Amino acid sequence: MPHMTSRLEAALTEASSASWTHRVRAGRDLAAFTEDPRAAQALPGLLLDRQDTAVTRQTAQALARVGTAAAVRLIALAVDDADDNHADWLQTGVLDALAGPDAAPDIAAACGTLAHDPDEAVRRGAAALATCADDTRR
Repeated sequence: MPHMTSRLEAALTEASSASWTHRVRAGRDLAAFTEDPRAAQALPGLLLDRQDTAVTRQTAQALARVGTAAAVRLIALAVDDADDNHADWLQTGVLDALAGPDAAPDIAAACGTLAHDPDEAVRRGAAALATCADDTRR
């Protein structure tokens, strides 16, 4: 467990780095820790990174690959809060995770669970993600 703790601590530090490449790495690494409140607090800032949309895209992709309701909930909240540009990059990150032979888990199933979330912003974001995921299955 010490290795996981040090990985989490390193990712939390990188999440506020001035370097976009460090923030991308932080987003990828923190995706594995969505149940940790510190990671869950840092990830929205990476999903809506104001300096580089590569951070947005890669963090969304990493969270979509995790595919849990907690991970997809963070993306859904970001989608609901995003401007059009960031929303496009969030959805692109999700689509990246859904493409290829090592495709992510069924995002639509997580969105279905989130459709009953008490937070209206989560429900709206999940509905947008579900539509995006449905489009890839056609």
